[in-house]
Amino acid sequence: MRVTTKGQVTIPMEIRERLGLLPNTEVEFTLDRDGVRITKASTPSARSRGRTIVDHLRGRGAGTLTTDQIMKLMRG
Repeated sequence: MRVTTKGQVTIPMEIRERLGLLPNTEVEFTLDRDGVRITKASTPSARSRGRTIVDHLRGRGAGTLTTDQIMKLMRG
């Protein structure tokens, strides 16, 4: 396995599946005497994918239509 010019490596699928490393999962690197250890981040950063989605959606549900009214509009 090689490190790319951008400093990237591909984590083999077997390892990603075993550790539950999905796209956008935050990881931590720890140096030890013989190498590097990669683990899932114990606490995601404040701008995790989930936080970004929640922030984006916040305040968008200010409409006054009821569910029945919305369903009637959708069904024609």
